[in-house]
Amino acid sequence: MPDDLDLQRFRIAPGEAPRLAYRDPGATGPNLDKHKARARLADLGARLRELQYLLYAEQQRSLLVVLQAMDAGGKDGTIRHVFACMNPQGVRVTPFRQPTATEAAHDFLWRIHRATPGRGEVAIFNRSHYEDVLIARVHKLVPRKVWQRRYRHINEFESLLADEGTVILKFFLHISAEEQWRRLRRRLDDPHRHWKISEADFSEHRYWDDYQQAYEDALAKCSTEAAPWYVIPANHKWYRNLVVSRILVEHLESLHLRFPEPRVDIASLRKRYFNHRQEDETP
Repeated sequence: MPDDLDLQRFRIAPGEAPRLAYRDPGATGPNLDKHKARARLADLGARLRELQYLLYAEQQRSLLVVLQAMDAGGKDGTIRHVFACMNPQGVRVTPFRQPTATEAAHDFLWRIHRATPGRGEVAIFNRSHYEDVLIARVHKLVPRKVWQRRYRHINEFESLLADEGTVILKFFLHISAEEQWRRLRRRLDDPHRHWKISEADFSEHRYWDDYQQAYEDALAKCSTEAAPWYVIPANHKWYRNLVVSRILVEHLESLHLRFPEPRVDIASLRKRYFNHRQEDETP
């Protein structure tokens, strides 16, 4: 794979202050444009498909991808363009909306744990348990002491998953306030997107600064070696897709996934069933 993208600059080191105001959401890589990125994305998609097949065959580990962003930040688009290459039999997408009455009657991680991937699976969270230190904080849905202790609960939860073989990658799709407003306006102008519009999409925009601070704290407190956060410049969708794909490929390749040993004697089966038959015969 091309190595001219410095992926480490997107990663938040444990305890690092993300300083979102100093991270350009419109950034793109050197010597890159939409056309070059499209070709690279096709190659990365082919490699992701191979790696997912190995993950599914190995049945020892799993992959959890967390996508967070401001409204219109590109979570749905990332899922469509980055993960479409994967076999849907081994992929599950869970959107986390406002908790149901049953979900709200349990601890905030109850509904999350039920959606985590089993061995060999890929799970994608469209929003996630981080909503409980974002919207719950911004809108004061719970007392300060409650959302503050949730950072520890989240880290312990993700540590448990990692210890059990789940690779966790968390992406904050970083767009500017101006880009968000442009995207919301385009939804108003496109009848095919009217179904996506809610009043909250627009009313939440006034809380932009509050959400940026909430995100900074979540990224700083919950980016760990076992479950790192990546801040992805997302004003340009093609660059967003390219960077997310590269990070996924890099992490999956680092696992050195292998096919398991066969559970049957291959030589014996070949001898018993095919040595005395023509290739075009049916048993």
